[in-house]
Order: sequence, then C-alpha cells, then structure tokens
Amino acid sequence: MPLDALCLMPVADEIRKSAEGAKIDKIQQPGKNEIVFTLRGTGASRRLLVSASTGRARVHFTEMQFENPQQPPMFCMLLRKHLLGARIAAVTQPSMERVLNFELDVYDEMGVPGKSLLIIELIGASPNLILVAGDGRIVDCLRRSEGDMGEKRGLMPGLFYRPPLPSDKKDPLLVSKDDIIRIWNAAFEEKTVDNWLLDTFFGISPLICRELSQRFFGDTSVLIAGLGRGEKAAFPEKLAEFFGEMKNGAFTPCMLSRAGKPYDFSCIPITQYGEKMERREFSSFSELLDFFYTERDIAESARQRTEALIKAVRNLRDRTKRRLANQEEELKATLGRDRLREIGDIITANLHSMRPGMSLLRANDFYSEDNAEIEIRLDPRLSPQQNAARYYKEYNKAKNAERRLTELIEAGGAELYYLESVLDELSRASGEKDVLEIRRELEKMGLLAPRPSSKKEKEIKSKPLRFISSTGFEILVGKNNTQNDELTFRTAERFDLWLHTQKIHGSHVVIMTGGKNADDRTIEEAAKLAALYSQASESQKVPVDYTLIKHVRKPPGAKPGMAVYSDYKTIYATPDRKLADELRAK
Repeated sequence: MPLDALCLMPVADEIRKSAEGAKIDKIQQPGKNEIVFTLRGTGASRRLLVSASTGRARVHFTEMQFENPQQPPMFCMLLRKHLLGARIAAVTQPSMERVLNFELDVYDEMGVPGKSLLIIELIGASPNLILVAGDGRIVDCLRRSEGDMGEKRGLMPGLFYRPPLPSDKKDPLLVSKDDIIRIWNAAFEEKTVDNWLLDTFFGISPLICRELSQRFFGDTSVLIAGLGRGEKAAFPEKLAEFFGEMKNGAFTPCMLSRAGKPYDFSCIPITQYGEKMERREFSSFSELLDFFYTERDIAESARQRTEALIKAVRNLRDRTKRRLANQEEELKATLGRDRLREIGDIITANLHSMRPGMSLLRANDFYSEDNAEIEIRLDPRLSPQQNAARYYKEYNKAKNAERRLTELIEAGGAELYYLESVLDELSRASGEKDVLEIRRELEKMGLLAPRPSSKKEKEIKSKPLRFISSTGFEILVGKNNTQNDELTFRTAERFDLWLHTQKIHGSHVVIMTGGKNADDRTIEEAAKLAALYSQASESQKVPVDYTLIKHVRKPPGAKPGMAVYSDYKTIYATPDRKLADELRAK
C-alpha cells in the first residue's frame, strides 16, 4: 500500500523526536529517486531515507546500507551545497496531507544565517523532494514540472512554491461528530460503507476504510442500505471515537505477510483477512517500513541496474545461437563432398568419349555396387577437362569448409557457453560494482562496444564473497568470470580446495586451507554455497565437484572463468540461503 497521510502521522512524530535540533552531516543519493540524509544529534547519528519512487514513496529512519554511484548526481551535489551543516529547526505535517516540511537553519557561502524549507511530497504518481529558499522560491526539486495555466503546479527553480491543492473531502481529524452525523444521514444507500468513507474523508487509504467497515459491521463491503437501524445510528459515534484515537496518537506499526513474504502494512491492527495473513507488530514505524521495503527495493534496484546489460547479453547469445545453427547446416552440406570427387573421377575416366559443348554425360558409375548408368550435368561452356576440374574444386572447397566450419562451431560453442555463464552471473549481481565489472569484462573481450564517456572511468575491482565455515575455514566465492580467474589462478594456493557445480554454470568456490586438511563439514558447507551461487540455485541435490587447486588449469586461449580439472570427487548438495547468511563474514 502507499504510505497514506494517516500512517504518515506517527512516522512524522518519530522523525520529529529524533531530527529536530540535529544537523545534516552527510547527503547521499544511492538511486535515481532516493536520498539519504545522515543526521547528527546529541551523541548519536541516524540516517533518514527519503524515497520518491512511484508506488514506494516514503520517509523513515533506516539501518540499511546503500551502495552509492561513482559520481554523485547533480541534485545530490546541489543538496550538499545548500544543506550540509544545516540544523533542522522543525518537522511538520500539514493536517492529513502526505507531505512533510523540514524547516532548516542554514548558512550561505559568506556565513550569513538564513532559512530554507525541505519539502517531501509523497503524493500520487509524482512524489517529490523540493528545496525552497527563505523567500519562498524553489531552489530545485527532484522532479521538475513546468505546470500550466490550470491546476497543474509549476515546480521549477526560481518559481514560488505552491502547496498541492486542498482536497474537497473532509479532514477526519477536524470533523465534528455532528458533521459526521449530517453527512452520514445524507449518504447514498446503495454505496458500500468503505467506499463512503473513502469518498468522504481524505488521507485514509482503502485498506483502513475496509478495516473500519469490518470492525463496525463485520463485513469489508457491506452496503449502507443493508445496515440495521441501530447499526446505522451508532456508526457516527464509533467513527468519531476512532478519529479521536488517531488524533491522540493511538497507532500500532504492523505488517501483514502472506507465505512468509511482506504483503501490506498499516498504522492500526488489520483483522479483515483473518487467518489468510500473518500479522506482525514492530517497535517503530521506521523499523516497519525499513523491513517491508528492504527486499522489494533490493530486488527492484538490482533489476534496474542489470536489465539493460541482460538484454544486451541475451541478444548476443541469441545471435550466437542463430550463427551456430547456420554453420551447422552448412557443415551438414559438406558431408556429401566425397560424391563430388567421385563424379570428377567418372568424368576423367570418360574424357576419351566426350566432346566440347556437351551439357550431359551418361556414364557408368563404377563407385556404385551395380555399376549403374548415371547422368552428370556439365557446363557446355567448359571443356571436358575443365568440367572434371570444376567438380574437384567443389570437393576441395567443401573439404576446407568442413575444417573451417568445425573450428568456427567450436569457437561459437565456447562463446555461447561463456555468454550463458555471464547471464547466470548477472542474475546474482547485487550491486553497481558487480554489474560494471561484468560489463567491463565484455568490453575487453570485444563483445560490447565501450560506452562513450567524457571521463576515464576508475577501474573497479570488487572482492569475492567471503564466508567462514562452522569449523573456521575461510571460503571465497567468485562473483563473475574475471573474479573466478583471479580467485582460482592467482589467489588460491596449490593445496587449497576448489569446488564447482558439475556441468552447470556457477561460481568458482575455494576453501582456503592454509596447508591443512578441510574437514567434511566445511566441504559440505562449501558445496552448498557452490550450489547456491550457480544456475541450479533453486534445485535439490546439485552435483558439485571438488579437487585441489593444483589439478585445475586454464586451457590456452580459453575465455574468462573457463577451467578444466581432474582427480576430483563429487558431492551432492542442496542450496541453502539461510546457511549462507549465517556463514557470511562480517
């Protein structure tokens, strides 16, 4: 659900208690629509996340770690220029609006004190973060809009900031019981209670409206016309009592889960789903929002970073498949080349009976078992000797084509295998560094054109994933083909243990033994990691081969990540993500 105005009230209260009086110490922009402010207060600092992503707009304190881009975006640089060192004087929420205002004490370049306003709008399809100067003019905003002569606001640097237009619905925190009775008595009776609530009061989500209908009438979609006289008469008082509780801060941060996955959240306990949903309460709304959006944001962020590269690699893979299919068809055509040589021999044997200008030769096929007569097409423009030479030439051409096509198919098969491994790596890429490293590898191999850039990119080298087994052995897992090569052929020692899924794309896994013998439990755990970080991550009983590093070698000219090995044993392992989380080195 979106963060409605009612749910934003306790969030704003939490932020107000920790943020007022704090200084803005750091500003980061890890994503296109995400800003993280590090606030330093008395003896502690907290990170405030502001997300203006459509469908995920929110503001709350976060414990999440975010990976920042190499170059800070322009909006981030502007916020740093104007707000670093600013003190938060007040945090306010206009009544039942999805808006938070941060009133800031700032200093300009000359050290002159002043006022600024940072406005967080979590409204509709275009959530926004707007910096307003002390004179009321917009300095800049995350999403600019030129506006029009009608109701659409202009949000551009230099324009005076205008708040969103007020709703024509009732404010549930300001409405009186008498007003509720009057509006309720005039309600259209063929409307459901939840729709009446949604159409009458602003700042309340459909989820809350359905929940109130469930609480008061035992049904989320009961018609007003279906209510009894007593139920209908008692409703305004119950509703006014609920609004009063909300006004007094009677909120509970709770989350609904389905099949173990976060489904929805609310500021009041939700009962309408019964046992179909699991309900969990949190100690704070920031903890609730942080938990709810963590998995969703990580998945979405990774998808956006890798989507374009995955598409490019898939195109390369599909093109390679088509080229291989054509080459294999051409290779099949060369398999009948011996007949071309035989026909050349038959023409040569019959030169004495041939004359120039012939277009057809009837002769016995001494290569057949019954010496049957056959017809051979000739080019009348060529002499008999030249016709024989033509067939011999076609034979040699097909013979050379077979050799060349065999080489091309072998190289194409290796390229296809490599591209499949890259797609597997991209499916597990967890950050910008991983994606950039894979792209740079493809550029170096000439499979992708280098991106145009005005600045030379700093070489990025991510590190392998690091785990510690239950018995204390270090286990390293490569995240891409370049890293696999580095790990296997440069980092590991001869007597370290090497693991890889059998005939399945996956990461190179190395147990750093330090000259000791790895115990069975460590090998089993490393095998589970190899299965998890492979194409078979959703399978059961995955075959994993293991051997000493000294038995692993890289064939000459092989592509990154390719290796052959011998003297190995095989263990069957089931991927275990929970185990990986437990063993992951901090």
